[in-house]
Amino acid sequence: MLSGKSKGSYKIDMCSGPIVSRLLLFTGPLALSSVLQLLFNAADIIVVGKYAGDNSLAAVGSVVPLVNLMISTFVGLSVGSNVLASRYYGSRNDEMMTKTVHTSVLISLISGVGLAVIGFVCSKQILTWMSSPEETLSLASLYLRIYSLGMPASMLYNFGSALLRAVGDTRRPMVYLSIAGVVNVLLNLFFVIVLKMDVAGVATATVVSQVISAILVIRCLMSESGALRLVIKKLSIDRYTALRIIGIGFPAGLQGMLFSFSNVIIQSSVNSFGATVVAGNSAAMNIEGFVYMSMNSFYQATISFVSANVGARTFERINKIVIRAQVCVFLTGLILGGTAYMFGHELLSIYTNSEAVVDVGIIRMMYICQPYFLCGMMDVMVGCLRGIGYAILPMIVSLIGACGLRLIWIFTFFRTPRFHEIKYLYLTYPASWAVTFLAHIICYLIVRKRFDRQHGITRN
Repeated sequence: MLSGKSKGSYKIDMCSGPIVSRLLLFTGPLALSSVLQLLFNAADIIVVGKYAGDNSLAAVGSVVPLVNLMISTFVGLSVGSNVLASRYYGSRNDEMMTKTVHTSVLISLISGVGLAVIGFVCSKQILTWMSSPEETLSLASLYLRIYSLGMPASMLYNFGSALLRAVGDTRRPMVYLSIAGVVNVLLNLFFVIVLKMDVAGVATATVVSQVISAILVIRCLMSESGALRLVIKKLSIDRYTALRIIGIGFPAGLQGMLFSFSNVIIQSSVNSFGATVVAGNSAAMNIEGFVYMSMNSFYQATISFVSANVGARTFERINKIVIRAQVCVFLTGLILGGTAYMFGHELLSIYTNSEAVVDVGIIRMMYICQPYFLCGMMDVMVGCLRGIGYAILPMIVSLIGACGLRLIWIFTFFRTPRFHEIKYLYLTYPASWAVTFLAHIICYLIVRKRFDRQHGITRN
């Protein structure tokens, strides 16, 4: 049995005992789960890049920022579910935990259906607004329409796994994504190589895999005992719980949506350089995603650990959690980001046979992968503030410090001939991460003093 786990369960005790080992127990499966989720899209990109050509590769890759924009607001709501459920788990409030579970699942289903309708109906018009290259527009639109059909399943999985994370369970979501991921890869190969379905094949394979992961996580919740158990007949939206989920999660979702919007603007700028640059950018962005998701697991862990300790009133552990999470995410980003850039040519060659596309991808990795640890450290500070209960402050700071700086650069300096190069577009990322990270540290120091006063904590 792993240290830090409750006997006979998958749950991790987040409120007592050594922090680093339990952070790693939590983040290990979570990071692997996130990487497996990225494999859905990576498998799409690799298969179309190798067997359908660069236009298909560019079509699938150009849709990624738009998909993130579509789902980020509602996935952000799952942060609210996670914070509330962690708080109630830490305080042993079973009644409110039950209401949180059933309200969260119904919200996820409703939001998923809404996203499916928007994506299916409006795909071509949205991609036109994004200035997608003419040669990839019809393929990108087809991919997005089919992909949108999996949105309800995607939302159910994300909310369901957020509820499991709230009690320290990151292992079972990992297993479910492993199963779905294998199915996705096999179907990709079958649909594209055997049936010659091109982007329609990889989109269909992704939808099937999303449905499988959703069914497994919902079945898991239904088989749980105690307050975490999902009973279909009890599905309803408790007004008080829903308002709290929205109050905590909507700022996170709005931040994610606006971050994604800024990335859509950046993608539009990338699109202006033509299909070869779009393809290289797409491949490099997909590789970076694996680094990001590994770091993001520490953000998710910080939310759950801090929120659970607030609920259990073990306030003295909060600073320790943040410091240890920062060290872990720094090392993770530094090692993985540096390694990805070092082997960039070999990694990018997995996605495409075009040397020109690989060269473009290397440029992006040079400016983004190497300093990627700054993004992870920024996110951990955001997770801490949200775990304490501050939802709006980190959103405002992140939007001003990250999105604001990027958009100002794009609409001013980047439009001048001197700076209108792809490398100057990529430099906006590390610059905005560094500024926003420092701003979040200042906010945390202020917030922690206020939090201590509210709870009567005195420090020597």
